Amino acid sequence: MLSILNNIPSMIAQNSLESTDSSLQNTLVQLASGQRINSGADDAAGLAIADGLQANETALNQSVMNANDGVGALQVADGALSQVTTLLNRAVTLATESSTGTVSDSQRTAIQAEFSQIQAEIDSIGQSTEFNGTSVFSASTTSIFMSDGNATANTTIAVSVGTLSSAGLGLTASVDLSSASDAITALGLINTAISTVAGSRGTIGANVNRLTASSNVETNEVQNLASAEDSIMSVNVASAVSDLSKYSLLEQTGISAVSQANSSQQNLLRLLQ
Repeated sequence: MLSILNNIPSMIAQNSLESTDSSLQNTLVQLASGQRINSGADDAAGLAIADGLQANETALNQSVMNANDGVGALQVADGALSQVTTLLNRAVTLATESSTGTVSDSQRTAIQAEFSQIQAEIDSIGQSTEFNGTSVFSASTTSIFMSDGNATANTTIAVSVGTLSSAGLGLTASVDLSSASDAITALGLINTAISTVAGSRGTIGANVNRLTASSNVETNEVQNLASAEDSIMSVNVASAVSDLSKYSLLEQTGISAVSQANSSQQNLLRLLQ
């Protein structure tokens, strides 16, 4: 039935055209952003899951940085202790030299002076070695915090380097190389100090390995979460391009349909002629 009050075919064609235009715009946004979900209206549940995964990734990435900082501090300590070992090896040479009877008293005085400087340098290393403005050789424990962002999935790795001083290594002020007998006694104490430093470096190495392993695990977890997030958020380019062609064609035919529906209304005028 022809009607002059409402052009029903035109209304239907306009509604269809608006729907097509909305789908076309959404497809264009997806292709421009590379994301299937650009607002909560696209997929509320998917967006919530993706946002949660992003929070996990952020926490894990920072945890990896925390672990790397911990490794850095431990490596600084290990490097300092390596230098201490070098100094102690020199002390072994001096003590062995002073222990022999062919060395004069004046020579032993010079040997003792160098040994005192070795002790002072060990003390200096223990006091001045820092990482990020904090003393490396400290009795306090450093806690390396690791998390994926969930309150129930937190891990704290406690590392402690300990203090460093010549006296702490058993080389107190009373230890000297000024006589052959004292030098022989000192030689045993120096060797013990070398063993102590080696033990400390072994502990540091074990902590470095643990932090590195934890960092590797969390890096792998970040990759898995990123893959999961990508499967939720990323647009299927092939499908979107196909939709773009479809909606572009539908928009053109929709515009033509609206035009034809409006033109058909003009046929009512012929009844009045």
